[in-house]
Amino acid sequence: MTRTSYPLGIDVGGTGIKGAPVDLDKGAFASERIRFETPAGASPDAVADVIAQIVEHFADMIGDEPIGVTIPGVVQHGVVCTAANIDKAWIGTNAEELISAHIGRDVLVVNDADAAGIAENFYGAAKDTDGLVLVTTLGTGIGTAVINDGVLVPNSELGHIEVEGHDAETRAAHSAKEREELSYGKWAKRLTKYYTSLENLLWPDLFVVGGGVSKKAEKFLPLLDIRTPIVPAKLENAAGIVGAARLAHDRHVK
Repeated sequence: MTRTSYPLGIDVGGTGIKGAPVDLDKGAFASERIRFETPAGASPDAVADVIAQIVEHFADMIGDEPIGVTIPGVVQHGVVCTAANIDKAWIGTNAEELISAHIGRDVLVVNDADAAGIAENFYGAAKDTDGLVLVTTLGTGIGTAVINDGVLVPNSELGHIEVEGHDAETRAAHSAKEREELSYGKWAKRLTKYYTSLENLLWPDLFVVGGGVSKKAEKFLPLLDIRTPIVPAKLENAAGIVGAARLAHDRHVK
C-alpha cells in the first residue's frame, strides 16, 4: 500500500533551518527539502515561527504524522540545556512546549548529533551493526551520538572529554585543523589520541565519522592508529532531518 503521509524532520542550525517529510522505509526525503535562513540571533520564538512555516508548507504530505526537530544543544525531556550557535535564551526553554504552541500540534525536540546518529544507525554507515556504535561529527566542534543495539543514549557530549589536559574538540575538531593549518597527517595524530581515549572508555564496536570533512575521509581515516573499525557517515546533510523524523515516529508508536 502506498503511503499518503510521512513524518516530518526539521533540522535547526546556526545558519539554516531545513525540513522535509521522510520515507522511513527508505531513510530518504519523500519530497524535496525546504530551507530558510536562520533568523538573526536565532531566538526561540523566531525559530519557532520558521518551523511553523515549514510545517505549513508540508501540511498536505504529513497529515497527522509526528514531527521531529533538532536543536544544536543538549535537550532533556524537551528542555534545552545548552545552546551552540543559537540564542542563549534557549537555555532553560521547554522547546517542545514552545514549538507546539506555534504549530498547534505535538513535536519531539532532540539534540542534532543524536538525530544524525540515529539516521546513520538505521539507514547509513552503522546499519545492521550490533553492539555499541559511536557517531562523531568533526566540524566546528565534535558532536557525538552513542547508540547501543539501536537504542540511543542521548546527550553524550563526548567531544568535551579531556585529552592531554585539553577539551578534546579544541584540539581535534576540523576547525582546529583549519585554524592551525594542520596537515592531514598531523591532524590524524590528534584524532588518534581522541578516538583512543573514547575506545578505552567505552570499547565500541564501530566509529562513524560525520561532518562535512567526512567527504574527504580517505585523506585521514587510513592514518588513524586505533583498534576499532572507523568508517565515514553516509547520509551527510540529510542525517539530521531523517533522524529527527525517525525518533519522532518511534516515540509516537510507543
